[in-house]
Amino acid sequence: MRDEVSAHRLVLHLTAYFLLLLGSVLAVGVLKPELLSVMPLGGTTALEAAEIEADKQTITDKLSMPSKATVEQQPTPRQIANIGLFLALSLGGTLLVMLPITWTYAATRREVGFRKNFVRALMVLPICATTIVMLIQNNLALAFGLAAMVAAVRFRVSLQEAIDGIYIFSSICIGLAAGIGHLGIAAVMALFFCFTNVLLWHLDFGQNPIDDGRLAKKRAELQVSLSSKDSTQQLP
Repeated sequence: MRDEVSAHRLVLHLTAYFLLLLGSVLAVGVLKPELLSVMPLGGTTALEAAEIEADKQTITDKLSMPSKATVEQQPTPRQIANIGLFLALSLGGTLLVMLPITWTYAATRREVGFRKNFVRALMVLPICATTIVMLIQNNLALAFGLAAMVAAVRFRVSLQEAIDGIYIFSSICIGLAAGIGHLGIAAVMALFFCFTNVLLWHLDFGQNPIDDGRLAKKRAELQVSLSSKDSTQQLP
């Protein structure tokens, strides 16, 4: 098994964070119940948050305010403010839900090492996914256009382990959930995701001698690299 102190500390850290997150939502529901209608927790969309009747028009079409539109068809300042609040809560919520997942990744991968930029990518990726879903909505043409752009860019991410890909997938899932207004489901997924990974890490589930040998070799190489780096810095 892994270091029990580290595992228990991480469990306490995660438990306190999720309880604080849940308590904050409950406090908002009690003190400001009207804000629940603009929070992307249970399937609320941007149009519903702004109390705009859903039709074939997108949010951009609604805010463009054509010259022939009547005063009744134009969004009111309150509706525009609700849309802005909904977008801020959706994008900010992805960061709050993704934060414990990055803590879990950093703790469980500390023995074998991890890249700082990868952890940062996990944090910002849900923001991109949320924005993409909101832009596409039910527009099939935009969906095909997005697929064409992604195929043209052909970005590649170098993954050290298969579990890294799972963490990227979890990041995308949170972004997609926030984009369709189901950030509450994303938070529950993050809860089970984090505690499952901590449990598997603590029990050293799937341990085999080959992995232990690779880990020992990697530690030795890291020690040699750090020693050579210290020696170089001590030179006059």
